Amino acid sequence: MRTFVQGVETADYPEVPPETERGKVLRVTEVGEDVLHRRNAEVPEEMFGSDELRTLVDDMFATMAVAEGVGLAANQVGVDLRLFVYDLPDSDNDSRHVGHICNPVVEVLLEAGTNEHEEGCLSVPGPGAELYRPSGVVVTGFDIEGTPLRLEGSGYFARCLQHETDHTNGRLYIDLLAKRERKRVLAEMLELRDKVVRRRTRLAEQMGLEPVTYPAEPPLAR
Repeated sequence: MRTFVQGVETADYPEVPPETERGKVLRVTEVGEDVLHRRNAEVPEEMFGSDELRTLVDDMFATMAVAEGVGLAANQVGVDLRLFVYDLPDSDNDSRHVGHICNPVVEVLLEAGTNEHEEGCLSVPGPGAELYRPSGVVVTGFDIEGTPLRLEGSGYFARCLQHETDHTNGRLYIDLLAKRERKRVLAEMLELRDKVVRRRTRLAEQMGLEPVTYPAEPPLAR
């Protein structure tokens, strides 16, 4: 399997990213919390290269691993910044994509067409739904040092890049669903949430990380 880190093919990359090893687990925010439903703030120039930003990325990687996700945006750990991380195996292309990006902007590659695939979200714990997305995109932004970054994705990776950029703009995948399907997903989430939270706790303990406490009841879904 070929591994691409920050869009660059990399040999001998470890199974567990270094960021995950350094990070701590944070609580994943859930649908209904304000930070998920508004466009987040740009990562300011003065924050690039800071220990604060590096630590946030480390913590997001650890949180993503415990939650068994392939992508995670900063607002999903309660931070009002346009930033996301990803660690995504793509069996269609026999590849793995790992990295982060700040202040992402998506350009759709119209010639690539569209595809339908099931999508889920760590902030809507449990269920998923089929959703059409463009099959190819280019995302531009910056790494945590402030260096310009360009990521090009197709298929599953393109879907991840769009899903996570949507998060930074205050949009969840369920906002793209028909009303009836959205209602179905939220109802299933309420049934499955406790099981998902218990699994995250077990995985954190197995990984030697400190688990976090979730509220007994989820926020009211919008």
